[in-house]
Amino acid sequence: MSEPATARIRALLEASGLRFEIVPCDPELADTAVFCEHYGYSLENSANTIVVRSKTGEEKYAACVVLATTRLDVNKVVRKRLGARKVSFASAEETRQVTGMDLGGVTALGLPPDLPLWIDQRVMSYDPIILGGGDRASKIIVDPAIFRQLDNVEIVPDLAR
Repeated sequence: MSEPATARIRALLEASGLRFEIVPCDPELADTAVFCEHYGYSLENSANTIVVRSKTGEEKYAACVVLATTRLDVNKVVRKRLGARKVSFASAEETRQVTGMDLGGVTALGLPPDLPLWIDQRVMSYDPIILGGGDRASKIIVDPAIFRQLDNVEIVPDLAR
């Protein structure tokens, strides 16, 4: 992730008025389960930001935030919300193009304003939540109330199973 994007994420966090912590991590240990196990954080309080895309019809993307202990409901909820017959996870390259971030570091904070951001309702009941840091070298610990301060956000019941 570029320096300006990292600065933009930090500015967003500071402007939120919420407590937050940016936790450095070894980029080789950035994948959620590995990070939690190695650094002693709870998988239950961790959330993944996953970029999905339509495979049919008009090209559409969305970012989805789900607890690490759940699975994104791609074939029903996401497909219906995107209005496509078929959807899939965006590739690493597509994710990088759409968000400017690499897998293992994608965060819901600082995304392009035209990218829909869907948050599974269960994420909102955890305080704090652990998110990607915008790069593979950090994670962000913050109150999920931050999502209510972002543009283009929808809290979605049963986005994950």
